[in-house]
Parts: sequence; structure tokens; C-alpha cells
Amino acid sequence: MSTSDLLARLDAAAAAVEVVPGDVAVYRQLSDDGLNEALRSHARLMRIVESRGALLAGEVGRRSAPELGHDGLAQRTGHRTAIEFVRAATGATAREAASSVSAGLLIQESAPDGVTGEVFGDRSWLQPVGRAVAAGSISPAAADAIRTGLGTPCDEVTAADLTAAAEQLCDEAASLDADRLFRRSRELRDLLDESGIADRERQRRSQRGLKFFRRADGMGRLTWDLDSESCAVVGEIYDRVTSPRRGGPRFVDEQTQAEADAVLADDRTTEQYSSDAFVQLLRQGVDADSSKLLGGTPPAVRVLVTARMLDARKGHGHIEGEPDPISIETVERIACSAGVVPVVFDDAGQGMNLGREQRLFSRRQRLVLAARDGGCMWIGCDRPPLWTEAHHIEFWGRDDGRTDVEKGILLCKHHHLLAHDHHWEIRREKGSFWLIPPPSIDPAQVPRELRSKNAALRELIGAG
Repeated sequence: MSTSDLLARLDAAAAAVEVVPGDVAVYRQLSDDGLNEALRSHARLMRIVESRGALLAGEVGRRSAPELGHDGLAQRTGHRTAIEFVRAATGATAREAASSVSAGLLIQESAPDGVTGEVFGDRSWLQPVGRAVAAGSISPAAADAIRTGLGTPCDEVTAADLTAAAEQLCDEAASLDADRLFRRSRELRDLLDESGIADRERQRRSQRGLKFFRRADGMGRLTWDLDSESCAVVGEIYDRVTSPRRGGPRFVDEQTQAEADAVLADDRTTEQYSSDAFVQLLRQGVDADSSKLLGGTPPAVRVLVTARMLDARKGHGHIEGEPDPISIETVERIACSAGVVPVVFDDAGQGMNLGREQRLFSRRQRLVLAARDGGCMWIGCDRPPLWTEAHHIEFWGRDDGRTDVEKGILLCKHHHLLAHDHHWEIRREKGSFWLIPPPSIDPAQVPRELRSKNAALRELIGAG
């Protein structure tokens, strides 16, 4: 195809897209189902557009390869890299341009030269990803997520292993956004390369650091890169300090509710409030009055590990709330320090029964629910445990429901209200929770399985 033919087709495609209405009134008239379908159609269109953009950006990348030096396309035209060339030509952000060039290079590598058969690049395991981008089935952002999440072959993980994983991820990409796809890619890598978990953990830990800058206007700025273990501690402090400002839980005792109301009534912004709280913690150090800042108890690191792995001293664990696994050695070290909360699960992933004759779930019960559910259990919701409320699947008043862990489930405020106000039911059968829609949503009321959002627990139960 000649350059003029390609340009003509691009112009025709742009003209075809321009016929899509730009009148707000058209979209306001859409039904809910129509709006959903329109978004899906738009997403397909965007993947195709991004795929063709990646083809162009990848060709720029190929013609600007570092080994070409000053003879490269980008360098000859006054740009330091192919990313800068694409950014200048398209007006994209640096991140968008980098993603497009990266995906385009994967397409280049998945398509050998038609004359010489030469393959551009040596990342054969990513060829399924390049083909998927070229076909418009995944976006450049999704391709980047798979590439960075899977990593490169090593002694324990062959290129063939990664190729199979890449093919699986391309199939799963349709139901995952780029961030979740990255996490899924990391999960597959960890499953393939458990022996390398400790090395990757040490690498992340080596990247930790804190920088303090004094600004010319007298203000200061902290930049803090945290390893997983430190992030768990600092993240819990931040969440507990700011939770009342971000839709914190209801159905708590009077004292906790009064403390939350006081935070809400404070005239500082959430950012100002959290900044002052951290300064106060630093000032008081180990003598900080955590009952005022953290809701009653100092922060604790919760580690999830199966008893069999711990007894055998083989395998790995997870810090609750942190996506990357930790080595069994780190599990043992944390277990020797103060502030660890043990949560024991059976082989089916069910926490111990801490039932009480009380209306509200206890703190200990909440800890078990948080570790078991990993956040709001509603399908598609990603609210973390601290943003959730414990819901009785057998309603306290209507069903005389017990406040037992096996009868409780974590739901965020929105979905908790939705369950009560719109008559959704949740049942527990054979160790699993099932969401039953009301007849107004599904006349057949087909149950929908609710899965724990704690991928670490699911993986440990399966591997244990």
C-alpha cells in the first residue's frame, strides 16, 4: 500500500468517526443499557485507533533504535528519543507516547520481515501481546501492563513459560483494566517463579528512600518510596487517620462514631488533616497517643501464610493489603516482632468463628473478615477493608442473624445500602457466598458467586 493510500484511509476513518454525534442531548436520551453499550462500542473504537497509533509509533521506534545513533529518525529530526518524537507529533503525554512506542515495538517484534524473515528484537515471549495489540483486542496500556508484570526469562522460567502466560493474559485482558492486568501479570510471574520472590522483594526494598526538599516559599516537600512492609504500616496509619473523611464505616459504637464525627467537623482539608496527624506522630514518636489519631490501637502488620508453609519453612506469604508476596524468611522475621495479628484459616479459606451475642462485629472479627474478604465483596468493587462495613447475610432483626464471621461479609457503604434498600440477598452455600439479585433486576434471580478480593489468600489456599 502506498503512502497516499494509507493517508487517504486515515482521513476516511477520521471522517467516519466525525459522524458520531457531538450533541450532549443525544447522550442524555440514552437508556442505561444504551449508555453501557455505547461505552463498549467506544472502547472497541479506541482500541482500534490506539492499535494503529501503536503501529506508527513502533515504526518510529524501530527507525530510532539506540544502535542507529545520530542516524536514527528521532535523532536526525532533533528529538532525543522515539518517545519525544511521537509526543511532539501527536500532542500526547509522555506516558501515553511511551506506552504507544512500547506497544508498537511489540507489534514490530511479532511480525518478522516479509522479505528477510528477520525478527526485530529478541522478546519472543511477548509476540502474543504484539499480535493482540495489532488486532485491536488489547490496548497499548494493557500491553505495557503484561510486559512489565511478566518480566523476562530466567533459569527457572523459560521463554516458553512466559509465552503461555502472555497468551493467557491476552485472553483475560477483556475483563481487566490495565492496573488490574498488571497485578494479574505479577501474580502469574510469582506462580511461575516462586524461588525468585525473595530476590524481587530485596530489589523493591533496595529502592526505598525518603527525600526532603525545602521550597523557596518556605514550604517543604517529602518524597517517600516505601517497600511493601513499610507501606503496609504507613498505609494503615493514613487510612485510619483519613477514613472518616472518605466515607468511613457506619454501624460502630458510640465512642468511635463520636471520634469520626469530630474528624468530619474539623475545618481542615483531608490533606491538611493527614499532614498534621503525621507531624504529630513524628513529634510524639513511640509515646504518641494513638487513641486520638488511629482509633484506639497502634498500627499492626498482618501477615497471611498457611500453617503448612510456615511449618515447612517453604513457600511464601503476603502482607495484608500489599499485592506482592514476601519470602518465608520475611514472614518469620515479622512474626518475631511486636504488633503482628495472627489470623488462622482452614484449607477452605474460612476464618475462625468468633461469634458473639452482640449487634456489632468485634474488632477481632473485623480483622478476620478483612483478611478473608480483602475488601468489599460486591462484584466489580475495589474498596479496601477499611472502607467497608460488616454486613449480616442473615439480617440481625429479620432473621435473628448471629454476629458470626461465617454469617458476615464486608461491603462498602454504597453496596451495603444497595443490598438493604434494593433487596439484594446474600447466601452462603458450600463455603462460598452468592449474591441473589432482586426480581426487578433479574426475574430468574440467578445467583452470582462473590469471590474474595484478597488474591493473596486465594493463591495461598490453592498453593498450601
